[in-house]
Amino acid sequence: MPSVDTVSPPLPAPQPHAREALALLDDPQEWSAFSRPSAQGPGCWESSVVIEGMHCAACSLTVEEALSRIPGVLSAQVGAASHRAKVTWSASQVLPSVWMQAVQTSGYRAVPANDVFASERRKLETRQALWRWLVAGLCMMQVMMYAYPAYVAHPGDLTAEMEQLLRWASWVLSLPVMLFSCGPFFRNAVRDIAQARVSMDLPVALGIFITFAVSTAGTFEPQGTFGREVYFDSLTMFVFFLLTGRWLELRLRDRTAGALEALMNRLPDSVDRLSPDGEFVRVAVRRIVVGDVLRVYPGEAFVADGLLQSGETLVDEALLTGESRPLARGVGAHVLAGSHNLSGTVQVRVEQMGASTRFAQIVALMESASTTKPEGVLLADRLAKPFLIGVLLAAAGACAWWWGRDPGHALMVAVAVLVVTCPCALSLATPAAMLAAAGALARGGVMVRKLQALEALANVDTLVFDKTGTLTRDAMVVEAIDVREGVSADEALAMAAALARHSLHPVSRALVVTHANRESAPSSSRLWSCDAVTETPGRGLSGSATGGHGGSDARVVSLRLGSAGFCAVSAHNSSGLHSYLSDDQGWLATFSLAEDLRPQAALVIASLAELGVTVHMLSGDSVDSVARVAAQAGIAHVRGACTPDDKLACVRALQAQGHRVAMVGDGLNDGPVLAGANVSFAFGQAVPLAQAKADFVVLGEKLMSVVHTVKLAQRTLRIVRQNLWWALVYNAACVPLAVIGLLPAWLAGLGMATSSLVVVLNALRLARNLSTEKAI
Repeated sequence: MPSVDTVSPPLPAPQPHAREALALLDDPQEWSAFSRPSAQGPGCWESSVVIEGMHCAACSLTVEEALSRIPGVLSAQVGAASHRAKVTWSASQVLPSVWMQAVQTSGYRAVPANDVFASERRKLETRQALWRWLVAGLCMMQVMMYAYPAYVAHPGDLTAEMEQLLRWASWVLSLPVMLFSCGPFFRNAVRDIAQARVSMDLPVALGIFITFAVSTAGTFEPQGTFGREVYFDSLTMFVFFLLTGRWLELRLRDRTAGALEALMNRLPDSVDRLSPDGEFVRVAVRRIVVGDVLRVYPGEAFVADGLLQSGETLVDEALLTGESRPLARGVGAHVLAGSHNLSGTVQVRVEQMGASTRFAQIVALMESASTTKPEGVLLADRLAKPFLIGVLLAAAGACAWWWGRDPGHALMVAVAVLVVTCPCALSLATPAAMLAAAGALARGGVMVRKLQALEALANVDTLVFDKTGTLTRDAMVVEAIDVREGVSADEALAMAAALARHSLHPVSRALVVTHANRESAPSSSRLWSCDAVTETPGRGLSGSATGGHGGSDARVVSLRLGSAGFCAVSAHNSSGLHSYLSDDQGWLATFSLAEDLRPQAALVIASLAELGVTVHMLSGDSVDSVARVAAQAGIAHVRGACTPDDKLACVRALQAQGHRVAMVGDGLNDGPVLAGANVSFAFGQAVPLAQAKADFVVLGEKLMSVVHTVKLAQRTLRIVRQNLWWALVYNAACVPLAVIGLLPAWLAGLGMATSSLVVVLNALRLARNLSTEKAI
């Protein structure tokens, strides 16, 4: 019988070439590829790495402890479900190779999250897992064929020689399972024993080893203590079921983490850059600086934010802005890092690189979500090691209880206890659902910064909207035009637009856009131009306009555009926002403007009410303006003329009344209230401060994304509770059965694998439900 050391030798010491490879990451020029400057202080970096070789919550805790012991590592967060770690370290005290070496010494491997070979290694891991599963399945079927006669034969049907031959055949067929299929379990168990720690693979490997040892003893000594029965069929069946669960969990984990990997791997490693001699040369992306001109071919991703210098194309910005349709881009248009060039070869002048790009900010948000741990996960991590120690003690106790009756049966009872109490389902219950929800939201254009925000959002009963830039667009729209007799509305609009082109005021932009969009405007209305325009801040514009029907009909008039007092005309008698146009003869036109309410705003408010969420609106704008928007959107609880402190005070007052408050905002003055709410949203165009304070960032302009996120958060919490109840009921039902000897080892393995699959498959319903809901 092969020893454990023969099956899987202890982890060898790191080879010199491995150390040299890690040392390459100590070059500061390489840090930006997998790290970004940290807010914890100067010289501090925050690195995102993938941890290979982890299988459970105890593994993640082990890696965190190994990293935390390194001087200079300020913090470490490791996600057991995502296999990602966020490490904050001080460059003055430690280098990346040192803390990566610490991870390797603990029995795992840390690689940069954007490692070009990480995907290939994961594919290799999946193929190897599939081969182990296939070998275990083939051997299991053959062993079951040899074990079947012993189950159905009557006394005297099988001779002792035939029974011994079948045992030997089963033993031989179990060897590939032990030596190949069970390799990872034994390697991890030996690593745990060598480092005096425990993980979920230790009880599993111990159960497999005990079963094989007892069956081997029964095969070699049929008349001995363990010769009454062998358990090769239970062994191979258990390993097959366990590997089935592990392989499917591996595939499903890759699926839930697919959104993050798809985003991070969008950028190529190299790109064509225009050299001083006019030729394009292929260079590494990290060598690109602001001002470089790059050539991007169809099918490639843009590596930086930039301005198109030549060429026309279609770009795919789905993962960056939430826009699902290809967008046309021509000379002078801006392109985003991470978006895909779909059609033509173009040249782009680099305007922003690295951490300042929208792409890098989105990646940072997703990396943060993949490594954060909700409270339930933190509790599971703390309890993982004591629980596993308890499992070992329970198995030993059950074995001691049964030993006096039947030593062989006693050992198999211990195996059943070791296997059935493995807390895989319990450790997966919360992170599997949270990561599935975060991945589904990312594909829908909503970035999750903290996984625990999903739990907070599920319990929200009050949602507070800011008005400008959130319920409404930044721009205004012209609702009506009143004109003097003898002047057409199109003519008046053309004259006003000629003045407005010289101003960046929102009212001026609204007039220019409305004029440009009027396809029915007569040609004369497009011939007005203004010279020597003067803008009086807070009042309006004045200047001389030349235009008319052209030729001999052209005329010059003095125009004023702005407030009633500035234009020396009577104010409109209705409430609302108005801009006036006057000439030498007096009043010429009145433009009634309104804020542009986002599409589906009223539907969003109604949908939130159906979910039991009360909606409030707070705004710094005038009370009349806020009341009009609230009436259009159907919001009953409104407050205008709010300062940032007023908004925060309103939210705190709601919280003091026992409400759980979510805030949806956009803009610099929303930063304090976003931080003060129980959970917060910021739209993608918000300033960086607002995004930093928000738990969710909506990349596109779809307000309905807020409703989808609330629904998904509520569904996520329900699924987490279902998973936890399933895991607890499974353990409560099966552990007593295993202890009293009524649960065979193969059935314990089937139960453990099934429980983990149920948890993960239940979590994946979140992605399917969100896609169906959006389609409807």
